[in-house]
Amino acid sequence: MVGEPGSGSTTREGTVYLVGAGPGDPGLLTRRGADLLAIADVVVYDHLASPRLLDLARTGAIRICAGKSVGHCTLSQDRIHEVLIEHARSGRAVVRLKGGDPLVFGRGGEEASALRAAGIPFEIVPGVTAAVGVAAYCGIPPTHRETASAVAFVTGHGDPRSESSRLDWPALARFPGTLIVYMGVTHLAAICETLITEGKPAGTPAAIVESGTLPAQRTTVGTLANLPRLAVESGLRPPALLIVGEVVALRDRLAWFERLPLFGRRIVVTRPEAELARSAASLEAMGAEVIAAPTVVVRPIPDPGPLDDTIGRLESFDWLVFTSPSGVRFFVDRLDRLGRDLRALGRVRLAAIGPTTADALAALHLRADLVPDSFRSEALAAALAGRAAGARILLARADRGRTVLRDELEHLADVTQVPVYQNAYAEALPDGLDDRIASGSVDWITLTSSAIARRLHALLSERARQAVGTRVRLASLSPVTSETARALGWEVAVEAREFTWDGLVRSLVEQATAERGE
Repeated sequence: MVGEPGSGSTTREGTVYLVGAGPGDPGLLTRRGADLLAIADVVVYDHLASPRLLDLARTGAIRICAGKSVGHCTLSQDRIHEVLIEHARSGRAVVRLKGGDPLVFGRGGEEASALRAAGIPFEIVPGVTAAVGVAAYCGIPPTHRETASAVAFVTGHGDPRSESSRLDWPALARFPGTLIVYMGVTHLAAICETLITEGKPAGTPAAIVESGTLPAQRTTVGTLANLPRLAVESGLRPPALLIVGEVVALRDRLAWFERLPLFGRRIVVTRPEAELARSAASLEAMGAEVIAAPTVVVRPIPDPGPLDDTIGRLESFDWLVFTSPSGVRFFVDRLDRLGRDLRALGRVRLAAIGPTTADALAALHLRADLVPDSFRSEALAAALAGRAAGARILLARADRGRTVLRDELEHLADVTQVPVYQNAYAEALPDGLDDRIASGSVDWITLTSSAIARRLHALLSERARQAVGTRVRLASLSPVTSETARALGWEVAVEAREFTWDGLVRSLVEQATAERGE
């Protein structure tokens, strides 16, 4: 009998899900793959699968690196089979996260066969294979009505000149379409030479794409005759994909990914974990590489007693004010835990510090009655002062932070401030990040609050602190955050004109565009 995914049961047999992770960009994971990661008890992943995808797995899931590359904690293929079978027999839901598509040069067929022989239920979830994903991201269509009506996927793992080669290279040289060669870097010169020797014109357009679909993507274009030399000169390294055919000539017109405004920029995002996914996605959509480094952890308050007492008398307030999406989330969660729902809000009016917080309310079908034009505490206080004089106001916020709202309002209204969530400091930065900042191998660090700026400063080594604001530039969400950064001795290169995350991203894009002279 198949165990329930996510149950962790050891009394029933589990299922193994062979999931294609796509070629690199975490956004190319299928919805089915994301759903399975969310309920998996065990994730066995290849090193080419994006680390961001592991964040989709639930907190208690076991994570096992299968490697599949020299120097990357490699497990033998037989051992991978054993691990999958062992965990499934323990009643666990197992996701085998494989780069690209499980059945295209991914040995998914071997793993499925081993599971079938062991009597383990399995499911195969297709993924975007590298030939399709990388070609799209570098602007080279595998087929085109005018130039190629066929495409062949080939593995370049072996030397084509070897007698043990299983490929019919003379036939491939005559193939009337596009050749896409996986794992072709090591034998690139031999592959190009063999295709020419077997009759393919030396001037056939060819391209090799390194780290396709990722912000580190590099595309080298030439011909079969000169591509090996160009690849050496550019210092090209695996993983890379070779594309051979007339369609390569279309790249000049169709390239798009490498033209995104933040393409290749390495940006450290220091926001709380709950806000990282959305923040990272907005930067990645602009071509950036995101390094997640939450410096503040948002948690439920240890003692919910004052909040519970306040919720018990919600009907006595005229205004309920939220200063963050986390405040909305934790407040409504506490309502639910107390056995109540949104009807408890009754006639109370709602104020939000900015559009992101208003969006969090809208997701619950609640409309903010007040959102200030400038998204900061001072502006919210001024807006409320004009509409809530003499009113009873409830401020639902974090357990610490600026007290501007309360200070500005309590002389003209009856103000109650109650913590609905806790901002706890992260204990450390991700491994290796301090060295990357110190060496200047990241481009930007984003700061979205004074608390985050101070905690980042505390977590960094002195060498890394010296690099911030000089070799590594700072992007700040607001003047208040910028002031804190400067008090810490850091220069701010970019400050959002609109004090929201989207506003900060827009300012980064404007800066990058100006630097390119566009």
